[in-house]
Amino acid sequence: MKTFMDENFLLQSPTAQALYHNHAAHLPIIDYHCHLNPKEVAEDHRFSGITELWLGGDHYKWRALRSNGVEEKYITGNASDWEKFQKWAETMPYCMRNPLYHWTHLELRTAFGINKILNATTAREIYEECNEKLQLPEFSARGLMRRYNVEVVCTTDDPADTLEHHIATRDSGFETKVLPTWRPDKAMAIDNPTAYRTYIEQLSSTAKQDIHTYTDLLDVLQKRHDFFASVGCRLSDHGVNEFYADDFTETEVNTIFREVMDGKQPTADEVNKFRSALMLEGGRMDAKAGWTQQFHYGPMRNNNTRMFRQLGPDTGYDSIGTWNTSESLSRFLDRLDCEGNLAKTILYCINPS
Repeated sequence: MKTFMDENFLLQSPTAQALYHNHAAHLPIIDYHCHLNPKEVAEDHRFSGITELWLGGDHYKWRALRSNGVEEKYITGNASDWEKFQKWAETMPYCMRNPLYHWTHLELRTAFGINKILNATTAREIYEECNEKLQLPEFSARGLMRRYNVEVVCTTDDPADTLEHHIATRDSGFETKVLPTWRPDKAMAIDNPTAYRTYIEQLSSTAKQDIHTYTDLLDVLQKRHDFFASVGCRLSDHGVNEFYADDFTETEVNTIFREVMDGKQPTADEVNKFRSALMLEGGRMDAKAGWTQQFHYGPMRNNNTRMFRQLGPDTGYDSIGTWNTSESLSRFLDRLDCEGNLAKTILYCINPS
């Protein structure tokens, strides 16, 4: 009887097995979109245990735990590492047919050499074995990247980031390239004027240049874009609910920016005009730099206001949105194409329908 996970997991034919084992298995990983923490790589972080490694910030696992009725104290609260891991093990059987089930067991097998199924019964044994191995040097952040033959990773970085950790990793001689990716979402987020002004101050501080007007903002973003390129960035990435391709004038956009910086709450129409202008400028920057632009579109963000206030964004409270993006996507790409500024583009639609 075939086991759940062996060396031919998901390889359903002799051809698939030959292609994987004779070719793909030996190739390096080149990951052009990830959420690895560049600081952990730069410092070659040693994980305190499997709970930190698996559950310390993975909000996909957090969603699964909440769906299984697990109390928040065992997810982001002050429960012990063992208690949090135990709840994950108890949740695991209910993740069947979810990629989390496969990923969990693939990681146990390929990283830790553990072939057991994770559940409430095996939890303690697996927890202790993983924690014991994580004390070894080869299980540090860089050690794990070597184990998986990672050649390149592209992290997700804000224009206001200093990229100091990318530079430190590069200068250390680490054989894996850790490159930044340009993620300017916060530069478009004028719907919250208070948070936006704080962000603009941060961007201004990093760039060492005042930002008083929309023209100033574009100038700073272009200089940061150039700096990212100097550190090896070749990709932008945008997390948007929908595409923005409204008509606007330069005067309108300058006025909107000034009023937001003065504390005025913009209307929905003003938000769309501003985002349309800035997305277009970003596309032009990418094309001129020879970058590839990526768009993750379609999510409905931060559905739970109470938990957003408690934990912040990206903590497991987003969902699939139902925006009709085809028309605005077409207009956005067509505008860039008509100008000769359409960069290579990767689209990730969050809504499979």
